[in-house]
Amino acid sequence: MAGGRTLQQLLWARLQFQSTALPVLSSLMAKNDKEGSVCLKSLRAFALLGAGVSGFLGFTTIASADEAEHGLESPDYPWPHSGILSSYDHSSIRRGHQVYQQVCASCHSMSLLAYRDLVGVAYTEEETKAMAGEIEVVDGPNDEGEMFTRPGKLSDHFPSPYPNEQAARFANGGAYPPDLSVITKARHSGQNYIFALLTGYREPPAGVSVREGLHYNPYFPGGAIAMPKMLNDGAVEYEDGVPATEAQMGKDVVTFLAWAAEPEMEERKLLGFKWILVLSLGFIAAGYQRRMRWSVYKSRKLVLDVIN
Repeated sequence: MAGGRTLQQLLWARLQFQSTALPVLSSLMAKNDKEGSVCLKSLRAFALLGAGVSGFLGFTTIASADEAEHGLESPDYPWPHSGILSSYDHSSIRRGHQVYQQVCASCHSMSLLAYRDLVGVAYTEEETKAMAGEIEVVDGPNDEGEMFTRPGKLSDHFPSPYPNEQAARFANGGAYPPDLSVITKARHSGQNYIFALLTGYREPPAGVSVREGLHYNPYFPGGAIAMPKMLNDGAVEYEDGVPATEAQMGKDVVTFLAWAAEPEMEERKLLGFKWILVLSLGFIAAGYQRRMRWSVYKSRKLVLDVIN
């Protein structure tokens, strides 16, 4: 009897332990699971934050490398002739040609531009003839088979400062000055890039070294350009008395280069405006015909009487 009672007591104690231990154990497991999920969420948040920081740093590095390789992005300047119906400032074209002659023509050619192109745009015919007559042009052969020199005329193109590319590179330390005939069309951002390049010379920042013979310009690909700063205040004395500041000369020469690359722009805009006007009148006439004439036939009802 004593042994049976003792066995019953042991079983009862075990049942009581299980009934009390299981809820405590389940609460501990739930608490551990909750703490584990919180830790896991924290780790995920830190991982996402680290990925975002790494991506931002990578993007910054790529942007810096792209800026160093392709140059600083040039600002967007409000050019007076960039509007839909805007035209060139012909006074600025004349001043820009003067800047080209006195500053740029010693290194850069404009082989696609002839003196006759300036007539009626920046100069009169007499002024242009006198300007062309100041140059010597190699022509020929003559009746004896020999080449000769003659004064320039309106049909002649602007003279090149060098006879060939090799001579140009030799005179400029290996750098080849590009032809400026269509330079605003041949460069990214066009006029904005040319203006930013001409006025963007500055001292190199700390940690940036430029080798001898080059000049720091953040807008030029690589940041180092062989062409020195050419536009300085007062470098040119304008015929019309406009102050020849660096920004003014840059604006004028870029306007001249823009005209040289696209001399038909004004005629094209005028022709486009005429076509828009004609098409607008055509649309108005078509709308009138549809509303007042064709709508009568369109809304007409026909009744077919098959009996009579």
